[in-house]
Amino acid sequence: MEARIPLIGENFPELEVQTTQGVMKLPDVFKGKWFILFSHPADFTPVCTTEFVAFQKRYEEFKTLNTELIGLSIDQVFSHIKWIEWIKDNLKVEIKFPVIADDTGKVASKLGLIHPGKGTNTVRAVFIVDPESTIRAMLYYPQELGRNMDEFLRMIKGFQIADREGVAVPANWPNNELVGDEVIVPPASDVATAEKRKKEYQCFDWWFCHKKL
Repeated sequence: MEARIPLIGENFPELEVQTTQGVMKLPDVFKGKWFILFSHPADFTPVCTTEFVAFQKRYEEFKTLNTELIGLSIDQVFSHIKWIEWIKDNLKVEIKFPVIADDTGKVASKLGLIHPGKGTNTVRAVFIVDPESTIRAMLYYPQELGRNMDEFLRMIKGFQIADREGVAVPANWPNNELVGDEVIVPPASDVATAEKRKKEYQCFDWWFCHKKL
């Protein structure tokens, strides 16, 4: 059976992985926390280096959101270690999150990270997983385009607010063109609630109401 990428809403698959910080069991090692697993094509490549630095620069901010980071590529662990040392020695940035060494390709195959048109390199994929180990979002990028880590911070903040408040988060939040930093109230499902909503909240119509946090 051909491996497929897991789906949003499914549990993150159970995996035992070798990392730069020892053997870990996913998703159990991050139980009770959000985590972002991101794959990169290869160590000692320019775009991947910029991504690792960008993730590390924001690592403490991710941690304040109860979120951990873990990288992955089909490289041996000694390659990861040497690359991390190179980043520290040459760019003065210490990579503090673990990186999975998937030199057998088993993890990448399980997660559907091998693009048939790109040889054996892993694609730039991102999994955002919640504290219950449920996959909440997945993003894919081509090799030539580096990722925007501020968007991942925005997504984590948005998910946490949506879960806590029972609301939806608008486009470009917190700088939405229509409602600014406010959030969207779920549409009413009956006539009485629809009329009540228009009195309780700011609304463009009964199905489009918004509120401050």
